[in-house]
Parts: sequence; C-alpha cells; structure tokens
Amino acid sequence: MRSSHLFAALTAVLLTSAAAQAEVTVLGWPGGPEETALRDAANLYNAKEDVADEDKVELIFFNRDGFWDKLQTDLAAGGGEFDLNLLATYAIGRYAPFMEPVELPDSAVDVFGEKVLATMQFEGKQYGVPTDLSLHFMYYRTDLIEQLLSDADWQARYSEIAQERLGKELKPKPPAEWTWDDYQATALFFTKAVNPDSPVRYGTVLQMKNLLFNMMVWHSTARSEGGDWMDADGNITVDSPAYRKGLELYKALYDAGASPKDSLSYEFAEANAAFGSGQVATMLQWNAAAADLNDPEKTPAVGGKVGTVPPPAGIAGRFTHIHGLGLGLNKSAQNKAGALKFLEWLATPEAMQAYAAGGGTPALSADVLAPVAEQRPDLTQLGDYAGQYGFVMTGATSAGALSVYELQAENFTGYWAGQKSLDEALAATAQGMADLLKK
Repeated sequence: MRSSHLFAALTAVLLTSAAAQAEVTVLGWPGGPEETALRDAANLYNAKEDVADEDKVELIFFNRDGFWDKLQTDLAAGGGEFDLNLLATYAIGRYAPFMEPVELPDSAVDVFGEKVLATMQFEGKQYGVPTDLSLHFMYYRTDLIEQLLSDADWQARYSEIAQERLGKELKPKPPAEWTWDDYQATALFFTKAVNPDSPVRYGTVLQMKNLLFNMMVWHSTARSEGGDWMDADGNITVDSPAYRKGLELYKALYDAGASPKDSLSYEFAEANAAFGSGQVATMLQWNAAAADLNDPEKTPAVGGKVGTVPPPAGIAGRFTHIHGLGLGLNKSAQNKAGALKFLEWLATPEAMQAYAAGGGTPALSADVLAPVAEQRPDLTQLGDYAGQYGFVMTGATSAGALSVYELQAENFTGYWAGQKSLDEALAATAQGMADLLKK
C-alpha cells in the first residue's frame, strides 16, 4: 500500500498547486509523443472561450515503471485524486470495476471508425476515447524485392526453394499480395543458410522472447487463419489448426536459420537493430518502427529502402493486432461533468488533429486526417490498416488479458526453443486460459 500512498500524495501536491486554475485533472503517461500530444491538445482545449474555468484541464504524469499496478491500486482506493486516466486495450477489464462507461457523440464513429473505438470497449460498453493506436506492418527491403520480381535467375531459385521447403509451386509476388506461404518462401530465399547466393544473411527477424508483447506481434498469423482466444460460448479455442500453423511457421523459419539464432531473446529493439543492420530482408514489426527505419540519417544501412504492407493473408483474410491507449473516466472523479465535456471534445476532429500534430498516433478516418496528413504521412497508413485489418481477440480486454499474453509467451516460446512439444504447449495454454478467462 506504500506505493499507493506515494502516488496519492504526489497527486495531491500537484492538485493543490493547480486547484485555482483547473478542476478537471487528467492522469497521463509521461515521456515520449503521448505526453507532448496530450499537452498540445489540453492547451488548445483550455484556450477555448466556451470552456469554463472550473472545467479547464490540468495534466498529471507519473513514472511509467509500475504505472499500471499503481493505477489499479489508486483507482481501487476510490480517492478521486484524478478525474480521467490513461487506459490500454489489454487492461481495460482490470480497471473497469473502478471506472464509469461513457457515451461518446455519434460522430465519434466518423472520427475513429468502429474497430478503433472497440479498442476502448469492454463487455459492450465504451470506457474511453482512443488517443494512440499500435498495430503491425510487414516491413521489407524494397531494393531486394524489386530485384526478386525482375530477375529470372532469382525467380527460378525462389521456386526451387519453395518446392523443396514448402512442397509448393510458388512464384515471387509483390509483398501486398503475400500469403504466409509467400512470406515464408521469401524469407527462406533470402537466408544464406538456405540460399548461399542471398545478398543478405537473414530472410526475416522474429521476436521470440518470452514476452507478452511478442505474442501480440505473432497473433496475426493465427487470426488470419481464423484463430481466436475463445468462441461465443466462452470455450477456449487455441488448440486449433490456426494456432498450430502460426506456431509451426515461426519454428520452421527459426530452425532453418532464417532468423538470427538469438531471436529467442529478441523483442522490439533487437528486431529493429537486426533489420536496420542491412542483413535482413523482411520483418513483422510494430508500426512505431517505420519512421526511424526508413530514415537514412538514423538508419543508413536501410533508410530509404524500406517498404511496409499489411501482414500476410491466411484463409480468413489479412489481419493485424491492434491495441490502443486512451483516456477514461474514474468512477470516483470529483468533476465528472467537466471530465465528460473534455472526453467528448477529444472525440472531435479538432482535438484529434491537434493530438496528431503534437506527435501522437491516433488512428483517424481519411477525412479527419486530411488537414495534418502532409505533416504526418505515417498516420494515413495507420488509420487505413486499423479500419481494414484490425482485430482484438475475444477476451483480450478482460481482467485476465495480460496474464493470458504472459501464459502464451511462456508456452509458445518454450515450443520454439524446443523445450516443449507443440501439443504440450497448446494444452498448457488452453488449460491456463480457461482459468484466467472464466467468468
């Protein structure tokens, strides 16, 4: 409870100093573009003539280390030290008992789209306004793929490798048309351990560390084959052909040497470093990596030669995991009316354009994004992909969601590392999920 007392004490000090100027207090995530963007949006809101003094916004930021645990403790205490607080898709169910659902204007659908709004929903209710979105791109070296699509000798060798390794007659395709088989064949072709003539050492780089966020990256494989966490009746559905195919894909690539041998310790930073070295042809990665990887000054080995497309397609289509950060209403808020006014404003084009210009990563409709599209071209792809391909696994906003990701990471990494059989990994995952997601 000591951390809760410290958290409340810090908040109280900040509120005391600002009480004369502001009545709506917002707890945000410090550092990085989220803080900068939120400050810009709040300043714009506070400068509006129709915002009463008692409804102006004061921002509070607390250390990221242990943020979610501290937030839960403070919300559960019911002290009401802040009116609005940060939310994340994968933790909404954890905080829902201490928060109030909100009703956003009907126009919010036109700003964000249904799939993006769903990242802030739990059990059919809206718990916040989505401010920042994360999803995945398939990154590829444009120079390498262009040569593969035009060089007859490369194409012939590609088809030989596809037949030898996958037992299929495949020909090179543009990345936007890839299935997972096309991705696998391409990754094998650009792997020196498979094709000694490859101009790079690795065909791909996999994030295989026992880490919950790596499961989010991997999930696109299973979802595109029709996989989910559970069905409409609450039955756990991970022991399925969809999960088996996705897990076997990673293991086959790893065992073939298509990804570095230390990939079992890789997450976001390590994967970026490998791809940025110029020795990797493809990578499934978070959208946040795009700007730096394609910047010749920041990543000279590949900058200017990086293309991005949605993750490859499976039998159910093309999908990308999405989750969002947003702001929701504390059930113990001291100024609920003022807080709701700010939330409603956040769901407008004016607010989200300011947030995007400030460096945030909101997923917006094309019309809403248009005024800042030239300044933030990366957001055009973000909103498009979220609307077309975004998904949230059934149960992935529940109170046990984070624990599910951790359970999957433990068992699936164990399979990739050869410590468990596929049957053992899936059985242990299914059993654990049944306990974590039971109602």
